[in-house]
Amino acid sequence: MKTIYLAGGCFWGLQKYMDQFDGVVATTVGYANGKWENPTYEDVKSQMSDHSETVEVIYDPSIISLKEILEKYYVVIDPTSLNKQGEDEGRSYRTGIYYTFTEDLSVIKEVTDYIQAQNTKKVVVEIEPLKGFYPAEEYHQKYLEKNPGGYCHIGGCFFH
Repeated sequence: MKTIYLAGGCFWGLQKYMDQFDGVVATTVGYANGKWENPTYEDVKSQMSDHSETVEVIYDPSIISLKEILEKYYVVIDPTSLNKQGEDEGRSYRTGIYYTFTEDLSVIKEVTDYIQAQNTKKVVVEIEPLKGFYPAEEYHQKYLEKNPGGYCHIGGCFFH
């Protein structure tokens, strides 16, 4: 199993979206790459902790590749929108790809370079090593499964 961390605005929709793909073994929503350990939702929402709402994606690379995951990720984010996705604004809603394996960086750059070539505006997705990931509170986990029809910035958040 391998892991990649994806920030794409509100984490509820991105989690539900990633959960639908064969080879995605598990997802957890949480907070990544901020200023301190173990932030709360209130810390993150206040924009004081500088964490991004992020989805930990654990996947089986024999079924789905990192390249395929990233291609799917780029379908549901606006990679040129700085600190904003949908109606959500602030650094906690920034886009980012956070990796734990340096060998993943070449794939991340390849896919992102391709996306940049398709855009006239600058792609502003953070690409950084993971500096810490802290699972969000339980009520955020699988939120859209628990709350069908709940807020989601990804169009048609009701995937099959």
